[in-house]
Order: sequence, then structure tokens, then C-alpha cells
Amino acid sequence: MRVGDKDMGKDMNEFLEPFQRLLEQLFTPETVRAVEQGGPVDPLWQDISSSGFLDALVPEQQGGAGLTLADVQPLWQALGYHASPLPVGETMIARALLAAAGAAIPDGPIALATGARGRAVPYALIVQHVLMELDGQLILESATYDDIGVPGSLAAVRLQPIGAQAGYGSAEVIGTADQGALHYLSATLRASLIAGAGQRLTEMTAAYANERVQFGKPIGRQQALQQNMAVMAEDMVASRMAAELACAGAMPPTLAAAATAKSITSRAAARIAATAHAVHGAIGISEQYDLQLFTRRLHEWRLADGSESYWNRLLGQQRLKSSSGSVDFVRKSLPF
Repeated sequence: MRVGDKDMGKDMNEFLEPFQRLLEQLFTPETVRAVEQGGPVDPLWQDISSSGFLDALVPEQQGGAGLTLADVQPLWQALGYHASPLPVGETMIARALLAAAGAAIPDGPIALATGARGRAVPYALIVQHVLMELDGQLILESATYDDIGVPGSLAAVRLQPIGAQAGYGSAEVIGTADQGALHYLSATLRASLIAGAGQRLTEMTAAYANERVQFGKPIGRQQALQQNMAVMAEDMVASRMAAELACAGAMPPTLAAAATAKSITSRAAARIAATAHAVHGAIGISEQYDLQLFTRRLHEWRLADGSESYWNRLLGQQRLKSSSGSVDFVRKSLPF
């Protein structure tokens, strides 16, 4: 199978299904736990790399599939649904930006650093390269990142200044990019990951509520619990819609599109995780139970690239600069 087949690009169901099968085979809960505990990454990455999906956003003339953000959004959502232990979506973005800059694309997974120094970078513990943006320049850095101290987390922090600015580590300026492009893409990816994990948690919670019997009937029949799960489902659908909306326009997405998606999904992430644990009770926090694989990621992805308050502030500042009314601002700013 090649990702670049035109027929596959036209039929996204045919495109998504093999990707989902690949994730189901590779990213089982046991495998996710093994990677989090320091297990080997290379065999998994080799399978992902040989599938061709990493070049989904690379133009066809450069050997990729030439897909749009709308095309890959379901793939990113599937990564969240399967609690991906590898930066697959991040590497898709990095390879597309590197190709656009005419730079050599390194082998192996690539993480994306978009926050200030000391901000946790998802998956930085298991990569050799980190792509970042500084003053409109794309920088590919090979440096050692420090564990954030959270059990099971693959995120890490860069405590030192960026190498290209301070002579630390090994960093290479690979080209220019639109101001904020990497940040907006990373936030949009994170929104899709949250939407996928939120869907998985909603399904797990509904199934558990129908199976767990208390006082002679499933707890899912309790009205108060049904209300909480209805709100959970609303948050899950809202997250998916927000992520799809952000990917409906051009690449990279606009600030308004990325901010809207990340704000909505980050806010929903905390509520979805809280409801999932409330319904499951004590078993939900057990290391042997799969629930925590997804709720931990929701909390981590909520903060990555900026939480809802960060993006609300940026969106509010852009609205205040606009001379249009709020309705016209929304119509002009979002890719309806």
C-alpha cells in the first residue's frame, strides 16, 4: 500500500481504515505501557515509517501524498483514540514543513516544541530531533531533554536556551516559515488527538456504566449519572467538530481556527477525564486499567501548545483588533 495513490486520496474511508488497522495492531495497551516504561521504539517506528503515512502532508512532487489537513484530521484523531505512544502526527507536520523548506528530512520520530523554555514537549524523551520556530525561522535541534518526573509520561522539558541562539546542543536553521505556523499546526494536531481520546473515553465509560451493576441494576440507569454522561458525549462531539473545523481551511490554519479548536478541546478535555474517572470510581486510577492511559494524555495534551486560557487570550486580542462585528469576525476568521 502507498499513501500517495490518487484513488486512496479520493476515498478517505479507504485511506482511514488501513491506518486504523495499523494502529490497532501496533498500539495495543500493552505496547503503550511498554513504551512508557522505556521499551524499544525503533521496531514500532519502522512499521509506521514503512507504511508511508508519515509523508501524508508532503506534496506529491516531493514523493508524498499531497493530502490536505482535512484529509489527515481523521488520522490524527485515530492516533488519539489509540493513545499513540509515538509522535506520528508531529512527524507528519515536521516532514511537510521540512520538505517545503527544501531541507533534508532526518529518519526517526520528530517532536514539536512550541512553548517557552521549560514548557513540556510531548514525546521529547523518545526522539532525537525536535522542530521549533523562533522569529519566523524553523530550527531543527538535536539536544537532550529532561524528564518532567510524571510516571508514564513521554514529555520532557528543554531547560537550556535554543541552540541556534546560545550555542547549546546541535541546532540547525532550516528555513523560514509563516509567523506562528508551527504553533498553529501543533495546536490543531493536539485538538484532534484530544477529540480521539475523548471519543475512546466516552465509549469506555458508557460500556462500563452498562456493565457495572449496583443495587440490582446497571449504574448507567441512574438519572444523575446519565446526565453527566450526556454532557460528556456533548463535549466529545464538540471536540471533534472543533478539530474538523480547524483542519477545514488551508495549511497552516489561521490563528482564529487553531485558537478556537484548541480552546474548545482543552476545556472539554478536563471535563471528559473527570467524568470518566467519576463513573469508573477507584478502578479508573489503577495502573493495570486502561482508562488512565487516555486520561493522562488528555491532561497532557490540554496543556501542550497552550491551554484554553492561552488561546482564548489570543483569540480575544484578535477580535478586539477587528473593526467587524462579532458575527462578521467569526465568518471571516473561521473556514466555514
